[in-house]
Amino acid sequence: MKKVSISLTVALMIVCGVIGIGAGYWLTPEYSMSMYDRSTMDLGQPDKWVDLRYVDAMISHHRGAVLLAEEAGISRRPEIRKLTEEILANEPVAIAELYRWKKEWYRDVRKAGDPQVPRLGSYDRTFDLRFLNAMIAHHEAGIRMTREIRLKSSRSDVLDNADEVERFFREGLGMFRAWRTSWYSVSERNPEL
Repeated sequence: MKKVSISLTVALMIVCGVIGIGAGYWLTPEYSMSMYDRSTMDLGQPDKWVDLRYVDAMISHHRGAVLLAEEAGISRRPEIRKLTEEILANEPVAIAELYRWKKEWYRDVRKAGDPQVPRLGSYDRTFDLRFLNAMIAHHEAGIRMTREIRLKSSRSDVLDNADEVERFFREGLGMFRAWRTSWYSVSERNPEL
């Protein structure tokens, strides 16, 4: 009888742990966002198609910035409004270059899919914080992608692009974190990147 109750107790603890973890992922958007970012940025094996996968992933990544900027256009902060204008002007140019590479290198004219991006909701006192959090997660995911392609590609255009993109993302991360600290007194506990 004692062995059955110990086994039953251990089984119940495992089930409760699994349910708790699942509820945490479901109830806490930061967890699901980080899971989404990491799973979508896996470029696979370093084979002859890795550059195509990187180009498609980077197109989707740039589209994500456009989608976030379109949502953030309702911000009342001039810094955010200026940033969204820059994103909406510059990202389509970067996307066009990536599509050109895709067509020249692989004769692939298929459109890359739009990513899922967090919905920022209506404008309120924390709207800009939600946008900054989304952009920080977005830039961190981009840095992970550029790091991965550097290990897997030998094409100079791709490697140069990864270097340039990572520099841009790092500058953006610094700016977003500074704004978040200044406007909301939120600072990084343990910045990963």
